[in-house]
Amino acid sequence: MDLAIVGNNHKPSPVMDRKIWSKIPVELLERILSLLPLKTFLSLRSTCKYFRSLIFSPLFISKHTNSPSICSFLLLSHPQATHYLLYDTVLNTWRNFGLPLSRNLSFTPLLSTASCLLSFSAVPDSSNSAFLIYNLLSRSSRTIKYPEFPFAFELLTLITNSDGYKLFCLSSNNHAYIYDSRARNWTRYDGIQRTLGHSYHQQGVLFNGSLYFTTREPFLVVNFQIQTGNWEVLEVDLPDELTFVRLAADYSNRLFMFGGIGRNGISKHMKIWELDEKEQKWEEIESVPEMMCRKFGSVCYHNYEHIYCFWHQGMICVCCYNWPEVLYYKVNRRTWHWLPKCPSLPLKWSCGFKWFSFVPDLYALV
Repeated sequence: MDLAIVGNNHKPSPVMDRKIWSKIPVELLERILSLLPLKTFLSLRSTCKYFRSLIFSPLFISKHTNSPSICSFLLLSHPQATHYLLYDTVLNTWRNFGLPLSRNLSFTPLLSTASCLLSFSAVPDSSNSAFLIYNLLSRSSRTIKYPEFPFAFELLTLITNSDGYKLFCLSSNNHAYIYDSRARNWTRYDGIQRTLGHSYHQQGVLFNGSLYFTTREPFLVVNFQIQTGNWEVLEVDLPDELTFVRLAADYSNRLFMFGGIGRNGISKHMKIWELDEKEQKWEEIESVPEMMCRKFGSVCYHNYEHIYCFWHQGMICVCCYNWPEVLYYKVNRRTWHWLPKCPSLPLKWSCGFKWFSFVPDLYALV
């Protein structure tokens, strides 16, 4: 045993032989490191690849499961990628490892995420007639057969709560379907006599127990009540001269709207509004800075069907299907930012960029 001399006024402290550390089983080492204070561990993550990957260890996640700020990511999916890329929104940097999905899942379309659960379609060996719900950390999954066959669907939205999850989708024959993980069955409801979704990539937005959607022009905000299956139109006037509309909602029941203002299908300005339920109006809270607005308008070529929004850890993320960057707004700080392009992305990838919120949770049930 070697001795490390700290100073004249201190007793010598023992230093463990490196050979002993190298022989410790991985499971025991993970348990030791999981006992570190959270701030100490975060400062060590840059020292080696193993420490960086340890944050996905079920043991470490379970130890710090009550610390929501420990890790949260924006997940980037692309049809030509064999793994998902992760942007760490706590450290504001790209991670240099992908999600450890099986080879089959890496080629299966990712449709929706909620917390740590991922929802896929066309599950291998299921005759392309099922969804798959997958918890990345616990490596648990469940196959959910389509409610009917053949089944053409859109607007798939995964919703989680403390005792399970629900899966919403709208069928091509104008029926709404809800899958309840507790009952393990589908319930069918009538659809709405309006064309929902100005974007094929936008999901429903959960707010006050209902899923909110926008319609094509003339724009309306409608909601589907999850418990009753009823549809309602939000009787609140929208701003004038809208060119497109998207929704996002946070976890404290605030509903936001992102949209363009202009004429003849061209957005001269882009703004964020918040729903004031008491006053029954959309209150403008922020405009996209002029240079950012011009850049975002140019990358989507004013084809607003490519634009979609979602909420992630205090941010409203605005994405474009054919652009590898994200424009996001920090609600508390009231500031706009560009998320930088991933340095490992091939230059030839020009479209197909699909972003999701990913917040690890070991105990999310499937």
